[in-house]
Amino acid sequence: MASDRANNSGTTSSRREFLKTSTASVMGAALVTELAVTSNAHAAGSDVIRVGLIGCGSPRGGRGRGAADNCIHAGPNVKLYAMADLFKDHLDYTRQYLSKNGSDKVDVADDRCFVGWDAYKNLLALKEVDVVILATPPAFRPIHLKAAVEAGKHIFAEKPVAVDAPGVRSVLQTCEEAKKKNLSLVSGLCWRYDSTMRETMQKIHDGGVGDLVALQCTYNAHGLWMVPRKPGFSDMEWQVRNWLYFTWLSGDHNVEQHIHSLDKMAWAMRDEYPVKASGIGGRQVRTDPAYGNIFDHHFVVYEYANGTKLFSCCRQQNDTRSDVSDNIMGTKGVCHVDTNGPRSTIKPVGGSSPIWKSGNRGGSIGDMYLNEHVALIESIRAGKPINNGDYMTKSTMMAIMGRMATYTGQLITWDQAMNSKEDLSPPKYEFGPLPVAKVARPGETKFS
Repeated sequence: MASDRANNSGTTSSRREFLKTSTASVMGAALVTELAVTSNAHAAGSDVIRVGLIGCGSPRGGRGRGAADNCIHAGPNVKLYAMADLFKDHLDYTRQYLSKNGSDKVDVADDRCFVGWDAYKNLLALKEVDVVILATPPAFRPIHLKAAVEAGKHIFAEKPVAVDAPGVRSVLQTCEEAKKKNLSLVSGLCWRYDSTMRETMQKIHDGGVGDLVALQCTYNAHGLWMVPRKPGFSDMEWQVRNWLYFTWLSGDHNVEQHIHSLDKMAWAMRDEYPVKASGIGGRQVRTDPAYGNIFDHHFVVYEYANGTKLFSCCRQQNDTRSDVSDNIMGTKGVCHVDTNGPRSTIKPVGGSSPIWKSGNRGGSIGDMYLNEHVALIESIRAGKPINNGDYMTKSTMMAIMGRMATYTGQLITWDQAMNSKEDLSPPKYEFGPLPVAKVARPGETKFS
């Protein structure tokens, strides 16, 4: 385990220190009714909301770039004002990309571009910034969230919000501070803002499948991007540029990616979380050291206090069948959600013909990525803060608990997971040597 350690460098810090133009008018009527609020501050577009982006993403992929694009198009007079990233090439690429796609909404002067380990601090020091987008690798989310709330900024935080239990506990405290300061905190768990998924969950909560008896979620996908190591890369730079493949940075893909599916299951259970988990997993295909130390498949059985079980599966392996779907099973029927399909359906127990279908997913009505930013911007203008902190943090913990179960091969309870002392952070944040932790081996890797 890595511990929190101070260092003497002025450019580094320990974990705890470091720690297209659619708007609401084109959204579905039901979602608008739920999200819309009466504007007073920034009324009628009279004031500009200035956005700061922390974590720009690489040319190969980056939610920072996509989230910033969504945010500046989520309402009138919203502009990107400042940017921060560890790497200059990431910032430059994203700045150029966003300027081309929304030139009238991007106003990022050179002196409001920050690079390096302290880049986030410099951006948060700008009093003009109203809202920040936090889209760095998940390992940094607890630190950045804490600093953003201390700076009095409204926040959009990408998922997940931590990679270990100490990070989760930190974020829970930060979310409470955000409430006290009346700051909006919107989560990147985007399905919560999808109109079709909202309709589906409302149907389930209204008894559409009866009492829930079991749940099943699958996120089987292909491999993702990888940046080959260059001669000039230090260990730290190579790992951060390939953050997906290192547990200390991403939490493993069942935390970084599969959290979407797990959060939907938590939503179906009315934000009740499981009391224990057991599972299996391993590194079967992606065995090259270039892919860091994460697994390429996980299977976890979660159990709730009333005995209901969730069967959870995720995989990242090329040339395999993709399947991203959910099944919510009740005493009266089964709700099937194909996240790549147009709608959700409910079939009666033992029946083959649907007895209910949701509205179609797709187009601006189903643009959950835009919807979450519309909700954020409207809440700021109305002075009616949104705080998604509870579910975004507990769904992160649920995913981490699953990883603990697959890495150790042991039964892990919610209380054990939440109180875990395992701290995945490195000794210090600076470019230089950083040994890669051993790949977990169930039965040998111990819970801590």
